[in-house]
Amino acid sequence: MPVERTEQRGVDELRKYYEVYETIGSGGFAKVKLGRHILTGEKVAIKIMNKKDLGEDLPRVKVEIEAMKNLSHQHVCRLYQVIETSTHIFMVLEYCPGGELFDYIVAKDRLSEEETRVFFRQIASAMAYVHSQGYAHRDLKPENLLIDENRNLKLIDFGLCAKPKGGLSYELMTCCGSPAYAAPELIQGKAYIGSEADVWSMGVLLFALLCGYLPFDDENCMALYRKIARGRYDNPRWLSPGSVLLLNQMLQVDPKRRLSVRQLLDHPWVMKDYNSPVEWYSRQPLGHIDEDCITEMAVNMKRSRESTTALVKEWRYDQTTATYLLLLSKKQKGKPVRLRPEPAVCEDSCSPLHQGLQRLASPSEEKRSTAERGRGTQHCRDRRARDQEPTSENKENLAVEEKDVERFVLPPPRTPVSSKKNARPNKKVLTTPNQNANVNDSKTNGVTPKGMSNCFVIFCLLSRSRSLDMAVKGDSGKKKRSGKMFGSLERGLDKVITMLTPSKRRALRDGPRKIKAQYNVTLTSQTNPDQVLNQILYILAEKNIDFTQKGYTLKCQTWGDFGKVTMAFELEVCLLQRPEVVGVRRQRLKGDAWVYKHLVEDILSTSRI
Repeated sequence: MPVERTEQRGVDELRKYYEVYETIGSGGFAKVKLGRHILTGEKVAIKIMNKKDLGEDLPRVKVEIEAMKNLSHQHVCRLYQVIETSTHIFMVLEYCPGGELFDYIVAKDRLSEEETRVFFRQIASAMAYVHSQGYAHRDLKPENLLIDENRNLKLIDFGLCAKPKGGLSYELMTCCGSPAYAAPELIQGKAYIGSEADVWSMGVLLFALLCGYLPFDDENCMALYRKIARGRYDNPRWLSPGSVLLLNQMLQVDPKRRLSVRQLLDHPWVMKDYNSPVEWYSRQPLGHIDEDCITEMAVNMKRSRESTTALVKEWRYDQTTATYLLLLSKKQKGKPVRLRPEPAVCEDSCSPLHQGLQRLASPSEEKRSTAERGRGTQHCRDRRARDQEPTSENKENLAVEEKDVERFVLPPPRTPVSSKKNARPNKKVLTTPNQNANVNDSKTNGVTPKGMSNCFVIFCLLSRSRSLDMAVKGDSGKKKRSGKMFGSLERGLDKVITMLTPSKRRALRDGPRKIKAQYNVTLTSQTNPDQVLNQILYILAEKNIDFTQKGYTLKCQTWGDFGKVTMAFELEVCLLQRPEVVGVRRQRLKGDAWVYKHLVEDILSTSRI
């Protein structure tokens, strides 16, 4: 099969089942976009990776996909679907609007012991489950923990995980992960047990939550390794005796003296204010099949419940798997287990507007029987009624803010009009089977349809429809039956003209965005966004930080000695809705998280904002 055809199939499958919106994250080799599963109406995160860019990291992605297919836990990010083509891999994942735990720590400076305990119990639950399935994560850090809408943590990034064939007690040799979180035996090149190395990383993470900085940190890598090998760190004065004890038990240089994850589950510090051990078992095991979800899918797919169950149990991580898991997610959130009806097999030609354009283009269309027209009109009326009355459980999912939406269109659009920059994505566009018949008048003036504006074409069509409307009037001044068609055509054209008229909202996009308060937004004491932007620009130039500017957004980069990008991050001056103050949204794109933290804090503090 040709490469182009394979690629197109993957892209078509993504566009067929998902609406894809703005970019919500990006890294060295991947981009994450917000999406919406059409059938369930649920939001998802779509991780897009180019195989060529991945290079030697491609096997890591394969390992991550295989691990996530086998893991199903309330504190592990859920994989819904995988679409692979000859050049790209698309991973459809659980959407976590709260962002990284790292940004939450930065925003809070440090967390209280009570809040830390809430998060740490969830981390211990996830790690105990992962270990029970025979996996060692080996890259545990706050950047790999996401916060969902209910402030629950979800573990991500299993690209460095290991599943030894001999079980978790089998020794590993590969040195991997982030240096600041790596166990001493790992960086010393010794054989190590994956679960024991994970406990050390959990200890470093616990310290970061309680203190807001790392226990072992140094710009020089060798100096950092020496600190980790010694295992010496300073406990700040605000730590409670219980916290100091737990950290000491986890950050033991000798792995055999460290606590195990199972011992952490009922540790006194972990159980304080809970009086119960951490629940680590999965509330949503893969083997369980929910009957309500199967019934709804069977009705939608027009299959028996038995055949639908058999199809789901194959766990192919295709559209069937995604639909089932997202339906299950809806049920767990207390939403009705309902699928939206699939679009009817009725193209734009069903609309009265399109029917009128077809008749203008092809007079032979008038020869259609009255009965056929009636059936088509009734079919369209039923379709419009369904489209205009969405089910209550999906109303919240249909509201997507216009101001930030960046539609992701992979293949070239199929219609000439939709390929223009000003065309609105996912909107019905004017198309006719015979375009030449509609623009004969324009050709006489030497203007081709390709060069005409949309409004001019609509104006010509509207004028033509009105003249024809007048022509079909009888001597008595009453319109004949065909006048109804032109009346609906005129109303349809009026709607399209309104749609294409530049709105006042579009003019406001030249200013900073208005957003809600988020973890990764630094509030300022100023009310003038332009002044804040100019101050940041001045500091970036003073610190020799490269940047590209797009409106109020700055994409910044720092370079290493060998001409490679060592750090990439984004700063955006924005307006907060409540309170109405100027803020700076920050987002790390590439590089060490704590180096990024220090650099951005230095930029913002020097800017005196």
